[in-house]
Amino acid sequence: MNNNSDKKFAVLIDPEKCYGQRLEAFVKMIDRAKPDFVFVGGSQLKQSVDEAVTTIKENTDIRVILFPGNSMQISDKADAILFLSLISGRNPDFLTGHHINSAKMVKQSGLEVIPTGYILVNGGKHSAVEKVSGTKPLSNIDEIESTAIAGELLGNKLIYLEAGSGAIQPVDKEIIGRVKQSITVPLIVGGGLKSKTDIQTALSAGANIIVVGNHLETYPEKIFEFVQSVRDYTDKFKDQTQGNLPV
Repeated sequence: MNNNSDKKFAVLIDPEKCYGQRLEAFVKMIDRAKPDFVFVGGSQLKQSVDEAVTTIKENTDIRVILFPGNSMQISDKADAILFLSLISGRNPDFLTGHHINSAKMVKQSGLEVIPTGYILVNGGKHSAVEKVSGTKPLSNIDEIESTAIAGELLGNKLIYLEAGSGAIQPVDKEIIGRVKQSITVPLIVGGGLKSKTDIQTALSAGANIIVVGNHLETYPEKIFEFVQSVRDYTDKFKDQTQGNLPV
């Protein structure tokens, strides 16, 4: 995952917003598009995560990874869980509290557990994560970089830069680039990505995994071009690398 050419795409499904027949239809579309991962979760919980994961698993064999907003969003039917710690904030519930509440359940679930340092970056809009966690997004690039480094040093296997659901603008390419240069673990970028240009900008800056959720809730058919955009970028990078090799 550390290789610059190793780029992945994940679609984020919030069971609170997408469920029932709508979820089933969307998952069938996802199965045709073939993203690398399906993330399941959200900042609040009204619909059952377990029910959503079951529906997804019935309609695709794409790897399902939990993206929990709280300790209730656990399903042993998924393949893995991002064990998220909101390291950009100082709310103890989102640093370790929910982890303690769910620890036994996660341990017994058999899920692959991926410790993830979650950094909320200012996306120009008061996000759901900000409201629920009571933490402010970061704007200062030096602070974001130091937070990411601290996350890796604390043992996180992934660093996640998140502009927030429905962000006006995605994470700035300079922030992505600075963080990527300062860590060795894979970098996830999400929030505010609305076009192929946005995605390719994030990839070029250093993102390993692109996550899109909110935009696909409104324009689900965009998943085909978004997945293809990541593939095109990867193929282009590999072609350029091979072209630079000595014969």
